[in-house]
Amino acid sequence: MVLNWIWIAFFALAFLMALGRTLFAGDLTVWSEVMNASFDQAAFAFQVSLGLTGVLTLWLGIMKIGEKAGVIEFFGRLISPFFSRLFPGIPKGHPAIGAIFMNISANMLGLDNAATPMGLRAMQEMQSLNKHKDTATDAMIMFLVLNSSGLCLVPISIMMYRAQGGAANPTDVFIPILIATAIATLVGLTALCIKQHIRMDRVLWSWLAGIALFVAGVTWFFSSLPGDKVSVYSTFGANVILFIVIMAFITAGVRKHLRVYDVFIEGAKEGFKTAVMIIPYLVAILVAIGMFRASGALDIITGGVGSMVDWMGFDSQWVGALPTMLMKPLSGSGSCAMMLDVMKASGPDAFVSKLAACVRGSTDTTFYILAVYFGSVGVSKTRYAAGYALLADVVGAVAAVIIAYIFFN
Repeated sequence: MVLNWIWIAFFALAFLMALGRTLFAGDLTVWSEVMNASFDQAAFAFQVSLGLTGVLTLWLGIMKIGEKAGVIEFFGRLISPFFSRLFPGIPKGHPAIGAIFMNISANMLGLDNAATPMGLRAMQEMQSLNKHKDTATDAMIMFLVLNSSGLCLVPISIMMYRAQGGAANPTDVFIPILIATAIATLVGLTALCIKQHIRMDRVLWSWLAGIALFVAGVTWFFSSLPGDKVSVYSTFGANVILFIVIMAFITAGVRKHLRVYDVFIEGAKEGFKTAVMIIPYLVAILVAIGMFRASGALDIITGGVGSMVDWMGFDSQWVGALPTMLMKPLSGSGSCAMMLDVMKASGPDAFVSKLAACVRGSTDTTFYILAVYFGSVGVSKTRYAAGYALLADVVGAVAAVIIAYIFFN
């Protein structure tokens, strides 16, 4: 229901903004800009789905091998004490638990292309337990909020963009991003536990403390490396782990005497079907966002906030990163473009550029995730998923601003 009204609001605000620009500024071109944005975004949505087809085909094929070889079940048993409390609606030993673990692990390593197919697999497994196929279950919402909060140990793409932009130390945002995304994840998870009446017992607290200590350990390790080695080692580690996973799945399949190639093809066919299914959902979200942005509504919001902050006498340096902050839940490519625009205008080593990078990495793209994951299983009633995912977005953005002031200002 929340997503339904948010989607309507995008169109309504875009229309009102375009109408206002015509009536009060005599701007007749705004309507062409808005409609062109709708056509461009519809084409872009199809391109995204087309681009996902190959990746989905590959990884759902690999996942099918892992499933039939028993590897997914093994991962499920490994983290069952933690996930059985976060996802009480999923039976112990169910394949959904292993798929959820694989998805979150890939996200933490910054492996977006691998994380999405694993996440879609997890949604399909959870949908098999869903009695009301058009309505999100508590487990689905918990999974989506964990994804949108975007806990990432190695923000490879952001460090790469900063290196390409000529930053003196492209990896200086690594630790601030790690801290901000960890805060967003822990707050989002805790708030959802309260909402879903999940009892925070000793086991759950122990796992959460372990995650916090692990993040602290990763922070310490990478902070001890020379600046030019952080990106190299993080990229190396992530890709080695990914290849080990592939080999482990194939090896387990061979040991189980599976016809590994045939099993891969069986899973790969599901990847193509899933890619086709998500096209309408992506078109709906991306077109609404594109028209909202093209109307100038986003610029009005950021300009108004900047003026208000200045009027109140507070430091307004952070307002330059506000477009990245507002675009982040709406569009990954849009927020990336905003970040690069700030870097180009102010220089890669300016405070606002580093802040934009921290905001970009603090959480994931909420509405893209909601559209793709719920769309892949035909869920239209998302209940409170959008609200709690946006809570994690807000917390991550605020944490990124505070931490950037501590580290860089």
